[in-house]
Amino acid sequence: MSHDPNAEFDHAVLDKIELSPIGALPVTPAYQDALRRLYAAQQVYANADHKDCHVTARSLGRLPFFHASNLDAFIAGKITDAALETNAGIYDRFVQSLPAALRPRAEGFRLTVIGKPTHHRAKHDGTVVHDPLHMLFLVPGAGPHPGLPGNYLHGSVFHVGPDEATGAWEIHLHDSDDGAAVFSTPARADVLTKLEEVLASAPFHLNELPTLGFRLT
Repeated sequence: MSHDPNAEFDHAVLDKIELSPIGALPVTPAYQDALRRLYAAQQVYANADHKDCHVTARSLGRLPFFHASNLDAFIAGKITDAALETNAGIYDRFVQSLPAALRPRAEGFRLTVIGKPTHHRAKHDGTVVHDPLHMLFLVPGAGPHPGLPGNYLHGSVFHVGPDEATGAWEIHLHDSDDGAAVFSTPARADVLTKLEEVLASAPFHLNELPTLGFRLT
């Protein structure tokens, strides 16, 4: 049994947020005090879809993740990055998962999230080389700013540097604005292990990621 005198009321506040279709709460001192406690405990985040409303971490925990549908095969070394589901395909599935009213706003983030289409690069001798890996994923959560529609963070795994021997593998995670967290490692195997850890840890707030070895930017 909890000895926290606020525990019962805070639990009722979580229930009230989830019962509200927009995550609204009365603007009274008692509810505002409870919100401060729940935000500090990372049990509640700002609702990305309704201004001045809220969403609970436990409700986000019931949402799907979005990443390459054949990610497991890639991590196991059964396919190359060239065979991975495209970022556009991943984002298409994300948009279609949202209520119809949220899809137009999600489409407005498409270019920001997946970037411009990549093109194969020709070397000086005329040979064509495959573009570097740039793999999208989306998980429930928030940052200093709310997430994308549906309360999602978007992230990517990619390589930086002239070649794999001298560069680094990175994971970048973002909210809907300039909130970001970055993980960097020399080895591709390590970045894929970290990606699995991130997926297993969601939902989360970006400021929780330093415990997983990320730095906030």
